[in-house]
Amino acid sequence: MKLVIDESRCKGCNLCVLVCPYSIFQEGKTPNRRGIVVPTLDRPERCTNCRLQHLYGRMLCGVCSMICPDQAIHWEEEKPFEPHRVEVEF
Repeated sequence: MKLVIDESRCKGCNLCVLVCPYSIFQEGKTPNRRGIVVPTLDRPERCTNCRLQHLYGRMLCGVCSMICPDQAIHWEEEKPFEPHRVEVEF
């Protein structure tokens, strides 16, 4: 699973930046085609939900998607054998 921000739904409120316990969101720097500055993902491999959801069979965090008023944050299935990086922090 990988985290995705749907730029067509996001209004740039940055609530996800404030609530993420893993600090994977950063405030955006450039506006998109609608003129909205959408948050960017900074090292999304730190998100435990993205990488460990299939292992445990349940949501591990999901705070960003719950707090998003526009439902612009969701997880997508990765392609089989798609390379990805996993980080473990202590």
